[in-house]
Amino acid sequence: MRGETRLVRLLLGGLLCATVAAGCANSGQAHKTKRPNPYLTPDTRHSIPLSSSAGKEHRAVMLQHLETIQVIVNALVEEDYELAQGLTELHLGFFQHRQAMAHQEPEKFPSAYHDLAMAHHEAAEELARIIPTKDLKQILPSLNNVLKACVACHLEYKVRDN
Repeated sequence: MRGETRLVRLLLGGLLCATVAAGCANSGQAHKTKRPNPYLTPDTRHSIPLSSSAGKEHRAVMLQHLETIQVIVNALVEEDYELAQGLTELHLGFFQHRQAMAHQEPEKFPSAYHDLAMAHHEAAEELARIIPTKDLKQILPSLNNVLKACVACHLEYKVRDN
């Protein structure tokens, strides 16, 4: 019995050593294989060539949109629905689109960009219509649609100064 136990221990020990050695060999191989970093993906967005001043203006509008969304969210948290609605209409709605295009070079923006911009402004107009309900179960999905429109455009386009 003792001999059999010793033999089983030796076999298990050998199997363990072989497994560890194989694992180490594979891990060494894994380090040699270059895996792409999922956080460093290539930028495949389309460039919109704008003059330096139009590019700065465009970036300012985008930053204003982001700041406005933050203030709208805060107004909703504070239950200031009138402020949230007013900001949505004035800073994210169609009025803002017309103002922004007046100071930029609209002819340099592809028609698909304009379609995405219009989807964003339509989503904002819908949000402005929903806010007076004071019902977050309706407001939050509408706000999410505004954010989806923002993300869709930013995934597709970038500004390139000429």
